Amino acid sequence: MRGNSRKTKYVIGVDEAGRGPLAGPIAVAAILAPKNFNFSIVNKKINKQKIKDSKKLSSKQREKWFQYLKNDPKIFCAVSSVSAGVINKVGIQKATKLAVARVLRRLFRLSRNRKINVLLDGSLFAPKHYSQKTIIRGDETVPVISAASIIAKVKRDKKMLVFHKKFPQYGFDRHKGYGTALHRRTLEKCGLSKIHRKLYCRTFLRNK
Repeated sequence: MRGNSRKTKYVIGVDEAGRGPLAGPIAVAAILAPKNFNFSIVNKKINKQKIKDSKKLSSKQREKWFQYLKNDPKIFCAVSSVSAGVINKVGIQKATKLAVARVLRRLFRLSRNRKINVLLDGSLFAPKHYSQKTIIRGDETVPVISAASIIAKVKRDKKMLVFHKKFPQYGFDRHKGYGTALHRRTLEKCGLSKIHRKLYCRTFLRNK
């Protein structure tokens, strides 16, 4: 590990983006960082901007944090996306668990330290052999989880922009697959694409 020290204590934060949309993957991100890491950006006016939950940041602010987090040599990121196809087969719960397990395997292989505590947001849980704690609203109160929420959100949004080029009629560049009024109207007109979550969408369409 870059900057690794036997005296340095680390923590891992985990969060997801895309659990509820009608289309596209779910993305889970994990951040490995020193426990005392200061998640803040100093701008040109020497003002510190503290990290926030991704939902409380604009797309430009998220992208700024994304670049900061990816480029800082003291922290490490892992992201796993599970496609709508897999979600359709196994359900969102199993798909989420699969993504959580993947990102943690990557970071623990990197750290080689099995005693690192894993902090997860909301309803996320790690495999039982990890030391872990799930924190309600962790993305709002725990900086390392906030960082993970930003990475997951930005990575998923970028994937949805790629899908927009393949399926421009659905407007994925605008709503990223979430169930907005525009998206639902388009579904009624065009039906399902290959990246829609069939159970979510068919339940909606049956009720119309």
